Amino acid sequence: MTSGLMPPITGKKGRILSGIQPTGNLHLGNYLGAIRNWASMQADYQCLFCIVDMHAITVWQEPSELGRATREVAAGYIAAGLDPSANTLFVQSHVPAHAQLAWVFNCVSRLGWLNRMTQFKDKAGKNREAASSGLYVYPNLMAADILVYKATHVPVGEDQKQHLELTRDIAQKFNADYGTQLFPLPKPIIQGPGMRVMSLRDGKKKMSKSDPSVYSRINMTDSKDEIAHKIRKATTDAQPLPGTVEGLEGRPEASNLLNIYAALTDRTLEQVLLETEGWQFSQFKTKLTEAAVSVLGPITTEMKRLISDPREIDHVLARGADSANEIANGVLQEAYNAVGFMSGRN
Repeated sequence: MTSGLMPPITGKKGRILSGIQPTGNLHLGNYLGAIRNWASMQADYQCLFCIVDMHAITVWQEPSELGRATREVAAGYIAAGLDPSANTLFVQSHVPAHAQLAWVFNCVSRLGWLNRMTQFKDKAGKNREAASSGLYVYPNLMAADILVYKATHVPVGEDQKQHLELTRDIAQKFNADYGTQLFPLPKPIIQGPGMRVMSLRDGKKKMSKSDPSVYSRINMTDSKDEIAHKIRKATTDAQPLPGTVEGLEGRPEASNLLNIYAALTDRTLEQVLLETEGWQFSQFKTKLTEAAVSVLGPITTEMKRLISDPREIDHVLARGADSANEIANGVLQEAYNAVGFMSGRN
């Protein structure tokens, strides 16, 4: 399973770039909200899928864990159906052009633009002065991730739409400032059902790797028994399940579990509500467990196989980095030429 060099965009709708941070265990939200949707795009788009370890260190990461987590994300990509022979799978830090173009974009992007980024405000919290400068300019690096491959489309959730808008602003300003049409204005691909998976303990909070409670999420490496135990402990309410979407008003935990079940069974929420109307949560949780185990079981098995022998993962990532570097270095040189940097070659 290796990735060859990526050909020009022919016979495809465009080029996609997306990635996940290696900041902890992959979980059900990563799968339903991103990876599964990426797998469905492979036939239609030329795809680069990145493990964004440079973004990860905008907040402290334990160095001894970062490499392990990076391989786990790669294993999750492959196990969940991203074909390394058809896509480019690679690690962000293995392609220096990301950081090099990001510096150029630091000089193109405006402070006023960055000050409007809500994710920095959310992540930095009240102690903004203690946040890393990397966290502040994170959106400029994200723009470089996308534009260094001239990606035409980016799968995004609600929490990343603002960053993609900034990417488009940076591309537009760079092109205008330097009298070029070097960078495309990438278009969002808005992902469908199951996009925003919430915590099993609090239906108002997004499922997260950083939540201190292990019962807030289902990890992609969880065993059948662990999945069943976490679903049994999932927060619910005392009412039976309704038959309409309107009946879920004010019931975030019920809404979350039903949306997860709909996504796992490839149905709409309305179809699921017709099936489960009047059920007690004890009955529904049994069905939800069966669906989760059915979908995640084969993925978990393959992830564990890959993680047990990292040589296969490392080989895939090395080949992916070769392919990514070939594209990125060419685009970076075009950007350097546009800026007016002197060539270092004789």
